[in-house]
Amino acid sequence: MGYAMSRLEIESELFEGGNVTSEAGCSNRSDKPFCKVDHEIAQLTNLKSVPNERLHQLMPGKKKLPVSPVKMLAGREGNYSRRGGFSSADRCHMISRYLPVNGPWLADQMTSRAYVSQFSADGSLFVAGFQGSDIRIYNVDRGWKVQKNILAKSLRWTVTDTSLSPDQRHLVYTSMSPIVHIVNVGSATTESLANITEVHEGLDFSAADGIFSVKFSTDGQELVAGSSDDSIYVYDLEANKLSLRIAAHMADVNTVTFADESGNLIYSGSDDNLCKVWDRRCFVAKDKPAGVLMGHLEGVTFIDSRGDGRYFISNGKDQTIKLWDTRKMSSNTSCNLGFRNYDWDYRWMDYPPQARDLKHPSDQSIATYKGHSVLRTLIRCYFSPEYSTGQKYIYTGSHDSRVYIYDVATGAQVAVLKHHTSPVRDCSWHPYYPMLVSSSWDGDVVKWEFPGSGEAPTPVSKKRIRRRYYY
Repeated sequence: MGYAMSRLEIESELFEGGNVTSEAGCSNRSDKPFCKVDHEIAQLTNLKSVPNERLHQLMPGKKKLPVSPVKMLAGREGNYSRRGGFSSADRCHMISRYLPVNGPWLADQMTSRAYVSQFSADGSLFVAGFQGSDIRIYNVDRGWKVQKNILAKSLRWTVTDTSLSPDQRHLVYTSMSPIVHIVNVGSATTESLANITEVHEGLDFSAADGIFSVKFSTDGQELVAGSSDDSIYVYDLEANKLSLRIAAHMADVNTVTFADESGNLIYSGSDDNLCKVWDRRCFVAKDKPAGVLMGHLEGVTFIDSRGDGRYFISNGKDQTIKLWDTRKMSSNTSCNLGFRNYDWDYRWMDYPPQARDLKHPSDQSIATYKGHSVLRTLIRCYFSPEYSTGQKYIYTGSHDSRVYIYDVATGAQVAVLKHHTSPVRDCSWHPYYPMLVSSSWDGDVVKWEFPGSGEAPTPVSKKRIRRRYYY
């Protein structure tokens, strides 16, 4: 289940009259990795982010260090790579060293909880959705000017997810409702009030109770959605109808995504603790997945694909991120045993100390990353961008109001960004530049950069978000 109930209180009130953390930069750096991925993906990651071997010569007895920018530039001028310039790995090696940890700079400040926030594929737009019905689209190239302010229609509880079409002409948004709404982002109207200034067309997912997750396909022709009725839905936008429903899990489907550009493979994660892989080309039996991946001890809150149809990561309510290789998936779940000997609900309780060291006896993941907190809401995690970092890092929001960045290959926690005073549910790394934006239940949307914009970080005022109860 992805939404909080009446016992949840707004954490920002805990900071009134106390010390509000607004520290910039990294903390908890670790020069010694706490785990290491002994797997093919570690080699693939290194290939994407290690410079030409002619530049990566080490002196005997010297500690292995990244190649300096000066040496990289000298190597480019001397054509060491024999390519006449930087390779993509050279570029990633340069840029990935400069993490977006300076700041933060305030992009926006709202009076309701931020639930979703993402850059467009080209980084020119940024979308943020709030519990108070607002969905804002910012023009990044024009100083974060609000290009469109959408007031969501028929909202139940909150905006649970948004997705921008590949051509950036349309946006879909969801809530705890069976209707997914689609808005024309390319229109000249700035204030988009549902069916007043613009039409918000409703796409009927009538079999669903509520939608937690929605994604456009790469070609923009389909939507995939995960629902609170334990199902996955595929909607054909051209035919304007549902084309597929899969009874996918035994509990809420909190997250779905296409595995790669083909659109044939779908990943899903659920409160039944399982990640599943679905191949639309070869449904052997109705509602039967291509494979199942076990390892989480609690529900899965989010999945992000590496984009290669092989690797993905998942965030879990067992307070871990897990890295998966689909080649390790099984065909059944007979080993998915019940592990709890305690009562716990992530919506209002801390994670039990006795559960922190438990391990699934049939864990199929290839790496586990710990340090952040997944409580109260469906907190999201992602691979860092391929263009600028070679997907060298994993980053995630956290209930403790921070953003955590991990090294994929070593598992080391390389940065912790501190500013917010309430859970960070979503965050997004710019696809090309060292800029990361975090959004929180405190209503703040802030930018972290390297080396920064040359300005001092924007002071953010303390504010009180009214306590609200829901039944």
